[in-house]
Amino acid sequence: MKKKANLDIPDKPSTAFVHALSHDGRGIATLQNKTTFIAGALPNETVTYQLTRKRGTYNEAEVADIITPSDERLVPPCQHFGLCGGCSLQHMSINAQLQMKQQALLEQLKHFGQVTPNAMMPPLSAASTGYRRKARLGVKFVIKKDKMLVGFREKSSRYLADIESCIVLHPKVGTQLIGLEQLVLSLETYQQIPQIEMAMGDETTALVFRHLTPLPETDIQKLISFGKTQGFAIYLEPNPPQAVHQIWPQDQPERLTYTLPDFSLEFLFHPLDFTQINLEMNRLMVQLAITQLALTPLDTVLDLFCGIGNFTLPIARQARHVTGIEGSMEMVERAQANAAHNQISNTRFYAANLFDAKPAENDWMRQQNYDKILLDPPRAGAKEILPFLNTLGAQKIVYISCNPATLARDAGELVNQFHYQLTRVGIINMFPHTSHIEAMAVFDKHRESPHEARRTTHC
Repeated sequence: MKKKANLDIPDKPSTAFVHALSHDGRGIATLQNKTTFIAGALPNETVTYQLTRKRGTYNEAEVADIITPSDERLVPPCQHFGLCGGCSLQHMSINAQLQMKQQALLEQLKHFGQVTPNAMMPPLSAASTGYRRKARLGVKFVIKKDKMLVGFREKSSRYLADIESCIVLHPKVGTQLIGLEQLVLSLETYQQIPQIEMAMGDETTALVFRHLTPLPETDIQKLISFGKTQGFAIYLEPNPPQAVHQIWPQDQPERLTYTLPDFSLEFLFHPLDFTQINLEMNRLMVQLAITQLALTPLDTVLDLFCGIGNFTLPIARQARHVTGIEGSMEMVERAQANAAHNQISNTRFYAANLFDAKPAENDWMRQQNYDKILLDPPRAGAKEILPFLNTLGAQKIVYISCNPATLARDAGELVNQFHYQLTRVGIINMFPHTSHIEAMAVFDKHRESPHEARRTTHC
């Protein structure tokens, strides 16, 4: 069947005018009354394209040549653009990327949540290269190439891309891919290391080497030597249940640090802890969230999915009290340590499964109400906990999302079922040159008019 389907795909490129852009950044053309998604094409361009796949209701294609370019088209800054699947929008201006993401957010809010915000916040954006401070790099020795590869996967492929550098990684690591390839290839166990995870603090960059078999002492010494000469902290991640541990520098705490200068805060974290990959954008995002919460010294605040306290501690600087909830006890302990490190005492942290519609009762649940709530869930969103939140009486919810589809779904619940207003939304360009959308939404509790209140009481 596959071979027969391929016979329907022309060998030669065809020409099309691109009239729109999809949510993932592909150009959209209508050809013979059928939508065709063309990777690498932009709106208002005339292009030649090569059809790659036919679907029932649409086709997929890749751009072959640009006949009439868009004003928003740029020369991609990375030499590996088109091969590496790490980012797909380098041919598009940052302004166009922001417009695309904002439009995608609004469309998903309308489609999945049946909601429209009262207002849009200006998009948050910062540096578009060298911004990534956390990444998981694949490692593979390719026999056919007789070469060690370190980096990201090829576009639409399970194979690692053969790249020499990465412009979105911080230069400390992005310019060291060849050095990492040579290092791993020099090890006796070079075929037993599938991943290198990088994590950067303000001052220290850590490399965590995942290894499937125990490393001989000679390999350990080579890794230590690389850390010494190149200025990396080196960690090993053996198979569980063995623990991740630091081998260089020796006899030093296994913690990195980052700061939020606007709040005079320093955070301690382990390289494998969840932290935002873009420090500059994280600082802007936290500042915006605190502004949108409109905190007062009398406010009691609930921070759900609080992690190591990234939002909790800035909130604590301006509120009477803040309670942070996280699913992992280890992260709760990390948040508690960060509060103590910053001499903050008006916080409490609890571990709870926030994907359980009826989480086990704890002190944070017995509190009668919270004035304001901050939500920063993973991609799955916060659907399960929303009915409980409705009982807390919060007048304002600030929702940080890394998935506009689940944000839209949850916004629909908050607005249409629990009577909040979607006051404003905005995008946060945490991942420039990718179609990933981070967003912030602000919900205010709908205040009943006196007539509505009388009617409710009468009923």
